[in-house]
Amino acid sequence: MSSDIRKELAQVKNRILYLGSVVENNLLKAIRAIQNNDVELAHEAKKGDLEIDKAEVNLEDHCLEVMALHQPVAGDLRFLVTVLKINIDLERIGDLAAKIADKVLLLSFSQHQITAQNDYAFVLEKLNDMSNATTWMLNTCLDAFAQEDADLAFKVILADDEVDGAKNRIRVLLEEIIQNDPKRNFYLGTLLSVSRSLERIADHATNISEDIIYMLEGKIVRHTIDNPDYVKQHVF
Repeated sequence: MSSDIRKELAQVKNRILYLGSVVENNLLKAIRAIQNNDVELAHEAKKGDLEIDKAEVNLEDHCLEVMALHQPVAGDLRFLVTVLKINIDLERIGDLAAKIADKVLLLSFSQHQITAQNDYAFVLEKLNDMSNATTWMLNTCLDAFAQEDADLAFKVILADDEVDGAKNRIRVLLEEIIQNDPKRNFYLGTLLSVSRSLERIADHATNISEDIIYMLEGKIVRHTIDNPDYVKQHVF
């Protein structure tokens, strides 16, 4: 491999990791905004999504340019294909973080929101647990990419079931509360939408992990991860 393409690939790796850090930071802002009813922080998260969109487009252009100029093969080609796919997932996570921030702004217009937030602090606590699991998945899949660690990627894939289960438990809980207290439908329904966004973010982190495994091992695992024995043999 020539020194020129090594430099280009190193730049691509740095750029996707930078984008990952921006997306992760923006997601944390959106989560803190919903936790603390922080409208200003929600605005910051929405503004940050513009930077993410711009970086995603620029990185795609860079990857395509490297492919055209250097015509990489084997591992180098898998790396660039993986970056292109991760780039899309990160941009979509950014969109979902902005969607969570939108919910904060939406709730800020509700006169019942503060009362509901106090009455149902235990619901927010469960949502916080789900948020922690989701942000761990995103952080860990980025670490897996940076460290070229397939085992870490498999751990992220295993964690997706935890987030799915948390979302389902929150849905059941909120539906029961809304039946008994319909006037809180707007506030609690908005929290349900946040949980759905978190679940989708976890799904994107899973996608990223699957692509990392492809990059490192040349294996397409997205059709085999439903077999827990297959995944666990790489982790335990």
